[in-house]
Amino acid sequence: MAKGRKMTVAPDLVYQLKVTLLHSQPPIWRRFQVENAVTFERMHRILQVVMGWTDSHLHGFRIPQPGQRDAPRRFLPIEDADEKNTRLADLLHRPKARVVYEYDFGDGWEHEIVLEDVVPRSSATRRYPIVLSGQGACPPDDVGGISGYYHFLEAIKDPKHPDHEDMVEWGGEDFDPTRFDVQAVNRTFHGGWGPTRPDA
Repeated sequence: MAKGRKMTVAPDLVYQLKVTLLHSQPPIWRRFQVENAVTFERMHRILQVVMGWTDSHLHGFRIPQPGQRDAPRRFLPIEDADEKNTRLADLLHRPKARVVYEYDFGDGWEHEIVLEDVVPRSSATRRYPIVLSGQGACPPDDVGGISGYYHFLEAIKDPKHPDHEDMVEWGGEDFDPTRFDVQAVNRTFHGGWGPTRPDA
């Protein structure tokens, strides 16, 4: 990513974001709020918790090329070094701005992150990040991407499927693709996950 002059980040502003796992049907998504001064390095850590991944693989962020609003597959990568120094507010300036987050280059889990709103902090004591809502369980790591995930779901629900026993043993008998617990994720963030400062 070309380096440029950083914008001054207005204090006490919060970004409301929606992250959707691309190609998932029904869509697997989360709506959450973070401080606008969060770096992309920290955003990676936040997304791992928000979605439910295990942070076992490489990742990357990409932003649309300037002037390519109608060509969503043309993106510029955010380099690793830039993740540490680039804040959300440096690249996401207004609602509908978006960025793609890819996790596990082998399985190729792509997520679209859309800035829905910019709001003031609700109070001086409210802690961020905070998840507001969501839908669908996170697929198991190493399941083989979207196609592998749907093969996994087919196998665990059909006792006659040739892979049923292996998939149940590997993924767990109680895996529920509709399950998402907002309170559990927020407890992870604020019950020992780590500091909530954007520079932490």
